[in-house]
Amino acid sequence: MSRLLTMARAGREALDWEMERRDEIFVLGEDVYNFGGIFGTADGFGAKYGPERVINTPISETGFIGMAAGAAMAGMHPVIDLAYIDFIGVCYNVLLNTASKTHYMSAGQVKVPMTLMIGTGGGYNNAAQHSQALHATVAHIPGVKVVYPSNAYDAKGMMHSALRDPNFVIYLTHKGTAGVGWMGTPIKTTLSEVPEEPYTVPFGKIAITREGTDVTIVGLGMSVHESLKAADDLAKDGISAQVVDLRSLAPLDRDGLFAAVKKTGRLIVTDEDYLSYGVSGEVIASIVERDPTVLRSAPVRVCTPDIPIPFARSMEQAILPLAGRIADAARKMVK
Repeated sequence: MSRLLTMARAGREALDWEMERRDEIFVLGEDVYNFGGIFGTADGFGAKYGPERVINTPISETGFIGMAAGAAMAGMHPVIDLAYIDFIGVCYNVLLNTASKTHYMSAGQVKVPMTLMIGTGGGYNNAAQHSQALHATVAHIPGVKVVYPSNAYDAKGMMHSALRDPNFVIYLTHKGTAGVGWMGTPIKTTLSEVPEEPYTVPFGKIAITREGTDVTIVGLGMSVHESLKAADDLAKDGISAQVVDLRSLAPLDRDGLFAAVKKTGRLIVTDEDYLSYGVSGEVIASIVERDPTVLRSAPVRVCTPDIPIPFARSMEQAILPLAGRIADAARKMVK
């Protein structure tokens, strides 16, 4: 049986199912015990599992993420709620040198089964230190798996996959796609019919969210939904846009990307992360390095410029890779 769920509720369902059956899984983070975390992924878990398995932490990411890494090495599976990706700077050493490298440096003798849930992205006017999309930064770290579901079906399946993985997994959710009340009405294209029974969604496989023949638009997280809006607009002009959801950054499905781009011969990559040194450039390089002749025109990036995210709504909206910018890029390319 399936139900229409938000991403937050779908991820919560997977986490609850796994916690019921595996005592080694525990949740920690700020405001997880009573509040359930900022996205409600642990909603009700405090009362259900108690303070030993749902641990409220002080505002000290270095401390509690370091503690989680140690617990993972000792045989537990911590699930950490890190509300904003902007805060990775506080605990970057644990991510860069401990959780990500120990499995390799111990020749596989010490595993680090740890899931780090992080909220990311802007669009709700919370200024430069709470609105960034820094997924390229974490995907750049060797030894880390990084996934970024954009709809409820993938949110549940990827959460099951992350919790069954013996490695360190970073599980990203764009704030605007989660479907929690403080972000407003859920985006319709993030909602999914989600089976009650558990299932997994594999890492390293793109999804074609809309078929098209004229141009391939590649996105992730919120940019998938902006691309779908752009595709609807482009269809009015007779332009058929294929929309690709990356879903997974590490591993990256380079074979799937190449096949999708080869189908149309035109490539637009849209990403809320910064333009320079980002996922958009990596996607383009993956195509060009393999066979540049599949491209009928130069690829285009529609990203956030390399500036701090503005607080003012008008300025923030102007720099984000929204549907209008994506559609304009496609029209110029096809023309």
